[in-house]
Amino acid sequence: MNPPAGLPALPAWFRFHQGEAVHLGGFAPDGPRWFDLGPLDVMALLAQGQLRLPDLHARMARARSMNAPQRFAVPVPRPGKILCLAKNFVAHARELGGEAPPEPIFFAKLPDTLLPHEAPVVIPHWLDSRVDHEAELGLVLGFADPHGRGAKYVDPAAAPALVAGCTVINDVTARALQGKDREQKFPWLRSKSLDTFCPVGPFVVPADALDAGDLRVTMRVNGAVRQDARTREMVFAVAQALAAMARCTTLRPGDLIAMGTPEGVGPVVAGDVMEAEVEKLGVLRNPVVREAPPR
Repeated sequence: MNPPAGLPALPAWFRFHQGEAVHLGGFAPDGPRWFDLGPLDVMALLAQGQLRLPDLHARMARARSMNAPQRFAVPVPRPGKILCLAKNFVAHARELGGEAPPEPIFFAKLPDTLLPHEAPVVIPHWLDSRVDHEAELGLVLGFADPHGRGAKYVDPAAAPALVAGCTVINDVTARALQGKDREQKFPWLRSKSLDTFCPVGPFVVPADALDAGDLRVTMRVNGAVRQDARTREMVFAVAQALAAMARCTTLRPGDLIAMGTPEGVGPVVAGDVMEAEVEKLGVLRNPVVREAPPR
């Protein structure tokens, strides 16, 4: 029996607000059933190589049952890095007037972009140009790292083992601002890193519970489908992307990776509701609002 629409089709973990604290939660699709796993440090668990499927099952087996949470938190509270693949779908590269790159190209978003499920994406009061949605498969890195050395120069065959789980990311982008910066050969940072411009979650499905190589990625705005593709269409798969990233930077438990968006990116405005969905991982829903000018 499939879980209600919007929920994962596989066991998953999440973070949620419990009074003044934030707890780790577990989700089982049969039922569905929800579990309070306690006020655990997710970053520490990821650095111990935990939260894979056997560990999650064991934690849920001894946990207290709960009702569905009223308020989710971002799955990873303080990632060291948020790295995003650029032009990783051929059709998306062409819709923006370019071609897919010959090697994985990536950029960074700042941690203050992170936003939980149902929280509003806020368009700054000073930004009067186009803002786009970008639905993407997200990866949460997690692997045993007792000495805190991270992972550098990773062989592609070993790279998938760095992934603890899969989630949903919406790489919200100030598109016109990005275009202006590109024309002037400026970095993309500000167009990608405005506060609230990286909704993520709410669920993380353990990587050993599914094959991320062929999942459907969709974006709906106000119920209308804008993006619809499959991860098998990505130019660079997870192994290639992580190996390329690890040549340049040390990958660490808790890092977030966005695997690129398919064609169909389009504008959103205040009053819209975005629903990013990745097959088996659930739906990430966020309304759009405009910031009130400061007095």
